[in-house]
Amino acid sequence: MLGAVRKILGGDSNARALEDVRSIADQIISLYSTFKDIPDAQLSAKTDEFKARIENGESIEDLIVEAMAVAREAIFRCTGELAYDVQVLGAVALHNGSIAEMRTGEGKTLMATIALYVNALDQNSAHLITVNDYLARRDAQWYGPALNQLGMSVGILQNQAAYLLTKEKSSNQSSFEFLENASRREVYKCDIVYGTNNEFGFDYLRDNMSTSLDDRVQKKRNFAIVDEADSVLIDEARTPLIISGTASDDVRIYPKFARIVPSLNQGTDYTVDARTRSVALTDQGVSALEEKLGLSNIYSLENYQLLRYMEAALKAEIIFQKDQDYVVKDGQIVIVDAFTGRLMEGRRWSDGIHQAIEAKEGLKIQQESITYATITIQNFFRLYKKLSGMTGTAVTEAEEISKIYDLEVLVIPTHKPIAREDFADLVFRSERSKWNAVIEDIDNQNSIGRPVLVGTISIETSEMLSDLLRKKGIKHNVLNAKQHEREASIIAKAGEESAVTIATNMAGRGTDIKLAEGINTKGGLHVIGTERHESRRIDNQLRGRSGRQGDPGSTRFYVSFEDDLMKRFAPDWLPGMMSKLGMEENMPLESKMVTRAIEQAQQRVEGYNFDIRKHVVEYDDVMNMHRDMIYSERNKVLEESELNTTILTMVQEEIESLSESFLTNSPVEPETFLTQLNTIYPLEDDITIDDIEKQPADYILEQANIIATDRYESMTKDVGTDHQRIVEKIVLLRIIDSLWVNHLTAMDEMRQGIGLRAYGQTDPLVAYKQEAHDMWEQLSANIRQTVAKNIFHTRIAHNVINSLNPEATNDSQQNLSSDSSGNSHNENSDNVSRAERRRAQRKKKKQVRSRN
Repeated sequence: MLGAVRKILGGDSNARALEDVRSIADQIISLYSTFKDIPDAQLSAKTDEFKARIENGESIEDLIVEAMAVAREAIFRCTGELAYDVQVLGAVALHNGSIAEMRTGEGKTLMATIALYVNALDQNSAHLITVNDYLARRDAQWYGPALNQLGMSVGILQNQAAYLLTKEKSSNQSSFEFLENASRREVYKCDIVYGTNNEFGFDYLRDNMSTSLDDRVQKKRNFAIVDEADSVLIDEARTPLIISGTASDDVRIYPKFARIVPSLNQGTDYTVDARTRSVALTDQGVSALEEKLGLSNIYSLENYQLLRYMEAALKAEIIFQKDQDYVVKDGQIVIVDAFTGRLMEGRRWSDGIHQAIEAKEGLKIQQESITYATITIQNFFRLYKKLSGMTGTAVTEAEEISKIYDLEVLVIPTHKPIAREDFADLVFRSERSKWNAVIEDIDNQNSIGRPVLVGTISIETSEMLSDLLRKKGIKHNVLNAKQHEREASIIAKAGEESAVTIATNMAGRGTDIKLAEGINTKGGLHVIGTERHESRRIDNQLRGRSGRQGDPGSTRFYVSFEDDLMKRFAPDWLPGMMSKLGMEENMPLESKMVTRAIEQAQQRVEGYNFDIRKHVVEYDDVMNMHRDMIYSERNKVLEESELNTTILTMVQEEIESLSESFLTNSPVEPETFLTQLNTIYPLEDDITIDDIEKQPADYILEQANIIATDRYESMTKDVGTDHQRIVEKIVLLRIIDSLWVNHLTAMDEMRQGIGLRAYGQTDPLVAYKQEAHDMWEQLSANIRQTVAKNIFHTRIAHNVINSLNPEATNDSQQNLSSDSSGNSHNENSDNVSRAERRRAQRKKKKQVRSRN
């Protein structure tokens, strides 16, 4: 029936999209015979030919067929792997700016290499975004030699390191064999750059904090392929990238609250919402807290801040669990990624959560941070001219990918038919019975020599299961965030006979379990899921470890009604139904209705998480406008683009604002006007109270602006144009950066409380946009005012100037000297500046007016 409907409506949309790219892929494949016999040197020379053709007016689209055929042939010569038809299909989809969904083991890395080569031909870097540093190194060394052969340079970004790919072996360290150290600037000059989203994102933020163009490392963001696109673009999108410094909060308060929390009782003193992972004090809890702290009213202005410490302590004790949400490593709290199971070194929770957890675990408490620069994953990747991605699971999130990134998900067919068998879930009434069944399944598969991969939700669960298997005498390996250094070696053995591997979600991303000889005849890899994840994609990633490239395999998920997901989201009628059916504890339920209910629970969680991410990006879109304008102004300053015009405009606008406030609007305040004007530049009786009383406001404003221009020209002549430009650059950057940090803090604080507007029947987002607009106007005014009040009073020693500007000549120094008061003057008294002449003329006019 469904097939008939599709025919009437014009067919499946994915099939139609595939047909569009298949015609190009077929042309690429047909050129195999053209290039297979040409010499290596001639093949390599094609790159320079393509670049020359682009410079002469051709586009990448004109070259795509021939260029991809060349890349395919080069990879074959270097690795012995000739891209399958479906891999070429996927490469075209990536080039077109789509998310290519491709099953595990189908060769996504090779596919991406072809698209990277083509999109680097216009001499703008092409970036491949990976989920961790290891995969960046691995992928670059797998197919980088083919790119090198074609004349493409390859760079690799790592956490606090950067490397260039070399043709000769340069290290004996595993996964670093063909890498040599380099600066980040050198890496970004490469044609193709591999790295994680964090590295690219933080480099962008650091570039926009730099005080010199020479300190910047990134080039244009032209083209990027995001590996494991759903993980990076969706799962990590709830956490923005933040560069921060230490604040000055009193960290001694956290341990006090960490001692109070265990004495409070759930239900009476506080309530927990498992769905939203939030905790709230009850009225009784507030009274108990006030009693323990010896306070009469915690909501008073002097005590209100303490509630924030209490909320953080409650969340740290109840919501955030050790070996699930974080681990303690080397005396530090290290966050565990909920979606990948990997350690997130260097990341910290905000809002005092991290400090509260440090207090809970009895560790040294580090200061909270002040945000210097921030951007969400969504808005960072929107900066790319063309974005694409690849993953094994994206269709379930196609709507979100389309709405947020304006990208299409294209499902690429498998090279061989899938032979894996996915068994229905087994649902148990209790966790104990579930684990007994899991152990029994592992034991059965192990006894016939089949390798088994067991997926767990958390580190704690993986270690608990490891203890059970140890007691049973079953040999196994554990792969979780605590053993991430051994990941490659554990995965390499996971497909061997009778191998048992327990893994968190780490095993679901970027890994390929290859079966040992003879395993196919035993049934292939058997995958066991011990709990349903919040996202169906993560479950599908785990299933995808089995049955690669047409191999046999099987998967089964074991679920209990005591699992977190079931407790939080499953329908209330499910456990009761099992009791009514008279099912015993160890008797599993295998029902399509139950499986459907579980999937509906997952869909509700996915919908909830989508709303959170949508919420994040809607609010950050407001900040993004502010960020774009601030970064644009910083760029103008760094490029020294008409700095003098910018400065004078700010000064004149500030003077105009003073005139409007104190001379035009009622009541008129001449003394206040002069006092404020004197903070911009010393008046020296150029304008007096008598002048203001006798002359109209417009005339006074004009005179004040003329004086400002004269003083500015005189100041520039005194110190030298080069010197003055550097002074202006430093002043502008410091003022913009300082006030921008204050703006970020104020916006964040406003964002925290804006949700309360909903109680007043006001849309919080609308209120946020209105307040943000007012705060932006205030920031702009503050920048203008601060620049105006600093520029005439800032002096920088010449030795400092020279260190900041090595190219500066000594000419401006030789004609300057300083008197005892520290004021510079010109030694050539005959050389009277235009500003000095105009000042003398104004004094003469005043004398004439006073005589009249």
